[in-house]
Amino acid sequence: MRNELMEMLEERKDEMIEIRRHLHEHPELSFKEERTAAYIADFYKGKNVEAETNVGNGYGIIVTLKGQLPGKTIGLRADFDALPITEETAFSFKSSNEGVMHACGHDAHTAYMLILADCLIQLRDNIKGTIKIIHQHAEEQPPGGARSIIDSGKLGELEAIFGIHVLPMAKAGTVGYHSGYSFNGRTYFKLRIQASGGHGSSPHKANDAIVAGSYFVTAVQTIISRRVDPLATGVVTIGSFDGKGSFNVIKDSIELEGDIRYSNDETQAVIDKEFHRIVGGVEELFGVTCELTYTPDYPPLYNDPELTAFVAETLEGVKDRNITEVREFPRMAPSDDFAYYLEKIPGSYFFIGCTPKGVTDPYFNHHPKFDIDEDAILIAAKSMGHVACSYLDMD
Repeated sequence: MRNELMEMLEERKDEMIEIRRHLHEHPELSFKEERTAAYIADFYKGKNVEAETNVGNGYGIIVTLKGQLPGKTIGLRADFDALPITEETAFSFKSSNEGVMHACGHDAHTAYMLILADCLIQLRDNIKGTIKIIHQHAEEQPPGGARSIIDSGKLGELEAIFGIHVLPMAKAGTVGYHSGYSFNGRTYFKLRIQASGGHGSSPHKANDAIVAGSYFVTAVQTIISRRVDPLATGVVTIGSFDGKGSFNVIKDSIELEGDIRYSNDETQAVIDKEFHRIVGGVEELFGVTCELTYTPDYPPLYNDPELTAFVAETLEGVKDRNITEVREFPRMAPSDDFAYYLEKIPGSYFFIGCTPKGVTDPYFNHHPKFDIDEDAILIAAKSMGHVACSYLDMD
């Protein structure tokens, strides 16, 4: 069956590219992917599967493919939302939705998964077990779609889950993996500091929110330099400091926004504790009132070591002509809500090289000029197909 599946995927490479380009031209933001979800659902109409729509807190779709033979149940996930980015490419299929772009590769994820699923449906008589195809909405915008899909109970008892992300860290043909903690977790925060303003000529009669905020900006950086284990990873970013006012007026209030990244759960706990302690210290030191919004978005992504080794060994052993290299990628700083699945289900999130041909310094995901080598779409489909076949064939 595996050989037949791979031949079918190769024959449908152009169709994958066509789907990717259609989705790229018609991107939709997280929680607003109505047309994209309808396109995906329409693809499965008339096929011998059960497709559930509007799963979770948005437009999630779960397709259940039951093989004719008894066996395990696994999940395969692909996300389909886009980003609030104005595209700066010259593609004939560039975004027609101004200010919205598939700048992360989710169009490619959906394209490969649709064709892979269709091929598996045609081969269902030879499949042992059950495959849950998870077309997930809203990966880019917290709270994301993953946790709500898990909470829906519609995944049942998965024994393993696998996902893929295209990354321009290597040329098409390269598959990357990383065991253990692989992506950082992330927390959003907003801090409003309320003081008492006044005239610039009389600072002793006022209480300056900008001074308090400036101290806070410096103090929170000491969390990373003096509280986090040097062998762990943590980042505190102040992305916005809204303190604009008149040149001769002492501001009575300001707002700061930012995000926090951490490599593992232990580091998150340290940063959380120290961050709140510093906010309390600013109140005491400057006599101000702080209103803090502190929202952990996505947890650190932890790839199951055994299943990640299984993925690597499977793809190294198949000798597929399109998969030219399988190698370990470094741990990375981005976040992904696939981490929620991995908190509940053993699995692995691995990576497909997609650097455009002839490019030595590619634009990374989330850049307005982001592009992929479309050969990577077939490689994603074949890689996930190999992994699914090998896992379901294991006793």
